[in-house]
Amino acid sequence: MSVNNNKSKAAFIAAMVIFGTIGIFRRYIALPSSVLALARGFIGTLFLVIYVKLSGKKPDRAAVRANLALLVISGALIGFNWILLFESYNYTTVSVATLCYYMAPVFLILASPFVLKEKLTVNKLIAVFAAVTGMALVSGVFRGGEIAVDQKTGIILGLGAAVLYASVILINKKIGEIDAYSKTTVQLGAAAVCLLSYVLLTEKASGIALSGRGLIMVLVVGIIHTGVAYALYFSSMKALSAQNIAIFSYIDPVFAIILSTLILKEPMGFSDILGAVLILGAAVYSEFTEG
Repeated sequence: MSVNNNKSKAAFIAAMVIFGTIGIFRRYIALPSSVLALARGFIGTLFLVIYVKLSGKKPDRAAVRANLALLVISGALIGFNWILLFESYNYTTVSVATLCYYMAPVFLILASPFVLKEKLTVNKLIAVFAAVTGMALVSGVFRGGEIAVDQKTGIILGLGAAVLYASVILINKKIGEIDAYSKTTVQLGAAAVCLLSYVLLTEKASGIALSGRGLIMVLVVGIIHTGVAYALYFSSMKALSAQNIAIFSYIDPVFAIILSTLILKEPMGFSDILGAVLILGAAVYSEFTEG
């Protein structure tokens, strides 16, 4: 095993660990979700532009022009995906919001026969059934009694974020040949511009206040969780196999769930653990089975 391969694995794992902490940071940032998403988009875009410039990489302008419409649409969806996910953290636990978000592979499986003309196989249907069962366990449906309104709202927002993320993946499959850095920079920039319009229409500047600690955390979300994490993510992918990428990707939700229990003291009962295993297991199963 080469040193470069080990470095790539370490970089990819580091990116997943960073992504897994964003829910914790969101809890300590007293900003509307749309404003936080806007800050993340602008800071992340600026970081990637500087990174690409300093690393000597040249943007593929011809490919950007050829795919501009899809890049802008997917960028807008990324921005609103962030808003829904950040709002989900506000209404339910980080664990539940994260697991709702990781229902994205299920929506992708269900949409692929219509959008990508892919066959819906028995193995994929098993994965869907397992994930839906897991989601029901996490939501509290099987515990009896009424589910709290905030819990319902958080679940709906998390699933909405998953639908948008699955949509981004489907659009990315339609985008022509373009390097990852050019694609991501344009998508993040498009997200920032779309979110700026949305924030100007929906938020009042007088109602937005941020403490010194909050400002530092916003910068961390923009620079570390977006700029640095995306740079690590894309710089490491070329040296890794598809199986490595698929397996390591689940460090993100597992780490998020562990941190939410240890740091935020969020409860995690047996049904929650079983539901998490079913949802994440279904996602992994769908990655490695065909036919």
